[in-house]
Amino acid sequence: MKVIAENREAYFEYFVDEKYEVGISLDGGEVKSIRAGNVSLKDVYCSVYNGELFIKGMHVAVYDKGGAFNVKDSRRDRRLLMHKSEINRLIGKVKEKGFTIVPLKLYFKQSLIKVEVGLCRGKHTYDKKQSIKERDLDREAKRDIKDYSFKR
Repeated sequence: MKVIAENREAYFEYFVDEKYEVGISLDGGEVKSIRAGNVSLKDVYCSVYNGELFIKGMHVAVYDKGGAFNVKDSRRDRRLLMHKSEINRLIGKVKEKGFTIVPLKLYFKQSLIKVEVGLCRGKHTYDKKQSIKERDLDREAKRDIKDYSFKR
């Protein structure tokens, strides 16, 4: 599994409760552009429309060698491929409990491009401060271990 793009900001902004692997519907030029690494998951979210799940705001650069037929909007909505029962379950959770659906990762699985979607709850500011504190303590501990191993 080769990770193409990751939404690291999502782990800071949300608690991820469940993760789902879903497919994504793309055009040929978009696939080539993604293979080249020209994709961004910054400020991306998912929404449900007419019983289908869409990813909104994902930037895929227009493939420069695509020709005249490849002129598309780089931030268009792209359909995510998920079973109807799973989508209905997600809709129920989002409506009743205040969850949101956030794309976490874009990666290759064999020759297919997959999206890891998370069912997330928002963090409060004090939760974010706790995350920063834990990250700093972890970084400091790793630094101390590194310094200790070099002194010996």
